[in-house]
Amino acid sequence: MGRCVDTCQAVLSSITVICILFTASTFAAEVQQADRAYRLGFLGQTSAQDLARQVSALRKSLRDFGYEEGRNLDIEYRWAERKLESLPALATELVAQRVDVIVTHGSAGARAAKQATSTIPIVIAVVGDPVASGVVASVDRPGGNVTGLVLEEFETTVKWFELLRQIVPGVSSVGMFEVPGIERPEVENAVRRKEDGAARAMGLTVFRVTVRNPQDLRRAFDEFRRQAVSAVVVPNTSLLNPLSGQIASLAVEHQLPTIGSPLFARAGGLLAYGPDGADMYRRAAGYVDRILKGASPADLPMQGPTKFEFIVNMRTARALTLSVPREILARADQIID
Repeated sequence: MGRCVDTCQAVLSSITVICILFTASTFAAEVQQADRAYRLGFLGQTSAQDLARQVSALRKSLRDFGYEEGRNLDIEYRWAERKLESLPALATELVAQRVDVIVTHGSAGARAAKQATSTIPIVIAVVGDPVASGVVASVDRPGGNVTGLVLEEFETTVKWFELLRQIVPGVSSVGMFEVPGIERPEVENAVRRKEDGAARAMGLTVFRVTVRNPQDLRRAFDEFRRQAVSAVVVPNTSLLNPLSGQIASLAVEHQLPTIGSPLFARAGGLLAYGPDGADMYRRAAGYVDRILKGASPADLPMQGPTKFEFIVNMRTARALTLSVPREILARADQIID
């Protein structure tokens, strides 16, 4: 009997030692992680001014997760200033800086980052169709070093068509800006076919005009006038968003109702419906946190927007002498007056 008791005590002692060692090693790992300084690379398609609201949301969320710039986080920024052809070189610079994670946005930024590295984790804050763009294998299981958040652009465009039909009497044709080079040609063609099909189902025809720079905007509106479109769709792209104020002014000048992203309505556009961009950058910080704590991007499903905004700019409606139905105003999250 005594021998059995001695054996049990020995086993218990061994378990106690193992538990102590495990707790100590876990604590040491947590301390080491807390003390370590991480380096985040940010690859932007436009400029710091253009994405100030979004980047601010990303940084605030990172602070909430415990990453403080100057203490345990450094951020290396690279801005393409709307020159998409410079993205690959900028992504290579970030890789050379040995950043722990790269945060970027849009298909062009995601492709450039992925081409620059197959090992450094990449988090896309917002992107249209990452599968068609070739940056992930699937949304549910990305399968490589890329993950992040998906905009659901096609669904938003369909909603834009629906809203224009409700607010513009007798609308039959809509103009749409098109920015080349954001997606691969085969992806652009597939998106056009889907959008045109959705428009036809609602009795609409879509007329597209290419815009490469601010100087193209007035020519684009002249084309819309010649085609007698009844309204204009302004896609949510990082290259068009900084031009929102100019687009809104030209739309009023040509007496054309417009719809686009929430940022566009705040800059003077008539209507807006879409994801809250700042919220998506805030959620991107959650991906960064999980990756820095050991998660693999390959196993982190990409997520869609959870927060949408519907905005009506009544100042612009009055400038267009357009009556906004009460049911539209009742559904709006924000009315700019």
